[in-house]
Amino acid sequence: MFADVFYGVLIPFIGTTLGALCVFMMKRELSRTVESLLDGFAAGVMTAASVWSLLIPSIEQCAADMGQLAFIPAVTGFLLGVGLMMLLDRALPMPVNTEFSDKRLMLLAVTIHNIPEGMAVGAIYAGLICGATDITAAGAFALALGIAIQNLPEGAIISMPLHAAGTSRAKSFLVGTLSGAVEPAGALLTIAAASLIIPAMPYLLSFAAGAMIYVVTAELIPEMTDKAHPYSGIAAFAAGFAVMMSLDVALG
Repeated sequence: MFADVFYGVLIPFIGTTLGALCVFMMKRELSRTVESLLDGFAAGVMTAASVWSLLIPSIEQCAADMGQLAFIPAVTGFLLGVGLMMLLDRALPMPVNTEFSDKRLMLLAVTIHNIPEGMAVGAIYAGLICGATDITAAGAFALALGIAIQNLPEGAIISMPLHAAGTSRAKSFLVGTLSGAVEPAGALLTIAAASLIIPAMPYLLSFAAGAMIYVVTAELIPEMTDKAHPYSGIAAFAAGFAVMMSLDVALG
């Protein structure tokens, strides 16, 4: 169990680090088609995970005590997750490409947006630790992997513009990597808090689902459509959704 949690918490951070590594290997940003495929697959995984690994467990944990009203904690947490992400976007819009004039603002935006993603990973692993019967290690891992895939372009859009502006490759890589460090920190804090307030678990799970769906609809879906290959992102979304759904059901 400890190993599952340890690696699961680190996976999204590893995704950011791999994206930041592009500064050593590429002269320009990731191709639009590659970004479209990555965004589409991550969107599919995160959408399926939000339903099967977060919302359904949230509802079923309340079913015994609340009966037909078991949806209330799930709806409440979900709307809070969406609302928080909307507030973050109003304060610091998420950059969607490397043509971003203020590199410090871009770094701050990406870093702050990573906090709810880390909380989502922490929430699902907290449910696993607390023994929620509808949360599996495979489902938690798949959610963390989906976020890691989504983090690949984010690491690149930090490190590569910094290097293009004159910062050394090593420093650009370090800054890009550190932008994802808040994710494992947020995950661990959520796990620690959940262990103290187990009754709030349904709200935490659905809150994480709301944050994930917001990321999918506001950031990934608009970016996954490549004009040169308009169906590649959609096909990748379907593949990611099918993979996550299959893992969660088959290994549940």
